[in-house]
Amino acid sequence: MIEPKSALGELLSPVAGFGVTISSMFKPTVTEQYPFEKVPTKPRYHGRHQLNRYPDGLEKCIGCELCAWACPADAIYVEGADNTPDAQFSPGERYGRVYQINYLRCIFCGLCIEACPTRALTMTNEFELASPTRSAMIFEKQDLLAPLADGMLAAPHPMVPGTEDTDYYRGSVSGPAPEQVDWVARWRPEDPSLATVTTARRTGEAAR
Repeated sequence: MIEPKSALGELLSPVAGFGVTISSMFKPTVTEQYPFEKVPTKPRYHGRHQLNRYPDGLEKCIGCELCAWACPADAIYVEGADNTPDAQFSPGERYGRVYQINYLRCIFCGLCIEACPTRALTMTNEFELASPTRSAMIFEKQDLLAPLADGMLAAPHPMVPGTEDTDYYRGSVSGPAPEQVDWVARWRPEDPSLATVTTARRTGEAAR
């Protein structure tokens, strides 16, 4: 049984209710002047998604669609396809031919990241996702793919000779092999990534 408040308690109840407000009046202002002052996000902030690559340039996504199944907002759409000897986009048999994320639906919960078996999908710290059109908020695969780092070869190209997809998953591949470079040079001699591979190798040899 709750005992009724005394007359003094009833009198001080409104004052106690303003206690938090009054105490906050004397604290320093923490307002962020966005967008003129942009405060860095926390390292584990859930921002825009990114499709990652292996060190040799092959894509990590295998088109398994587990991320789409895990998404509670139905914001992800994936279509897998088979790799071929002339078009090897990822290690193993399959790759993500179509990959879309609808940021009008995405709630940035991160469940898709937990579902991904190859760590192909991660989340960046980019949070400025705004557009005047609805269609621009549906990101395609080319919008989500991580940029090629120096020393990576643009897919498609064969896997490192003598390796299997499990070698990629375990991190045994550290970069493109000469056979991969020769394959790209033969079939796509104008590919810009060839220049970065050559530069990275020269830099590595000079450092030795």
